[in-house]
Amino acid sequence: MKKSSTKFHLLSGRLFTHLLLLFLVVAWTAPTLGLLVSSFRDKDQLTLSGWWSSFSSSEQSQFGRIGGSDDQIEQNKKYIITGSFFKEGESGKILWFGSNMRKPNEFKAGKTIPLKKGATFTVNTDGTYRWESPTPYKKKRGRRFFFVSEVQPRFTFDNYIEVMTSQGIGQSFINTFTVTIPATIIPIMIAAFAAYAFAWMRFPGRNLLFVVVVGLLVVPLQMALIPILRLYTGIGSYFDLPPKSYLGIWLAHTGFGLPLAIYLLRNYMSSLPSSLIESAKIDGASHFTVFTRIIAPLSIPALASFTIFQFLWVWNDLLVALVFLGKQDDQIVLTSRLRELLGSHGANWEILTAGAFVSIAVPLIVFFSLQRFFVRGLLSGSVKE
Repeated sequence: MKKSSTKFHLLSGRLFTHLLLLFLVVAWTAPTLGLLVSSFRDKDQLTLSGWWSSFSSSEQSQFGRIGGSDDQIEQNKKYIITGSFFKEGESGKILWFGSNMRKPNEFKAGKTIPLKKGATFTVNTDGTYRWESPTPYKKKRGRRFFFVSEVQPRFTFDNYIEVMTSQGIGQSFINTFTVTIPATIIPIMIAAFAAYAFAWMRFPGRNLLFVVVVGLLVVPLQMALIPILRLYTGIGSYFDLPPKSYLGIWLAHTGFGLPLAIYLLRNYMSSLPSSLIESAKIDGASHFTVFTRIIAPLSIPALASFTIFQFLWVWNDLLVALVFLGKQDDQIVLTSRLRELLGSHGANWEILTAGAFVSIAVPLIVFFSLQRFFVRGLLSGSVKE
């Protein structure tokens, strides 16, 4: 009986864990899927319905104007205006229409309704209309009518084309690469040598220095940003360096990324078999040879793990970029550009969704390319045998 109860608790605990993981996966995946679908949707449909309804036809209340006085023709002593409420290339089916905004479903499509001064108006299901009156229409601007239409889903690449060309995202995309690649490579190179020294070299104050490095992990970015900026400005004025440059942001990201990199790589390198290092030293290998020939190749999982962390951090950074870079077109990064789009095109959701997905596409490629090393690099060194 006790064994059955224990087995039941184990199964229920495992089921709860799996359900929790499934919930987390859905919670993280659904917004990304919605962002991707919305980025390909037509502008008008995006503002009227959610992405989850984008794969099926939907009923939408809209309005349109008929032609004005310049569009009417005279036939058999009657004045006629014809046209279509759908734009060229659009397709849909009108179900209902009306002359009042509050009653767009007052009349069924295909029915002819009477208007003032003996005029009649007909709207067909394909969107074409016909206004007919014994007296001419005198206004230049046509009258508004409201209708309910069944709209088929429309997807387009126009959002991405607009984002990558007219909005300056393309140049910001290049600027972000200019910031991210060096700001990822430089701390990896420095941290790898430092981690090897902490793991396999003996020197006075090694443990104390490592504790100081680990303690830097808890220093908030916002607290250290201003001192680092003042330090860089002082050094830059002495060496005649520009105040806003890529060099400054590379050094800033290197400084902020080194504590985590050293901690992660040191734990991994210290877990490697000591017999390998001792055998190499017996054969006369120097520390540099041991590092380049043995430690570095074996540390690829840990290096890949930090590469993912650092790349994602720098790519998505906004604060450091605003402080160390200017707002010129050849310096503004992708996150800053998207922030400007949010301010100047707050209603243009198609631009924002396409721009946002462009910004996360590269990090996703990097993560999935290196994810097989990710877990191995994080877990290695956490348990000493």
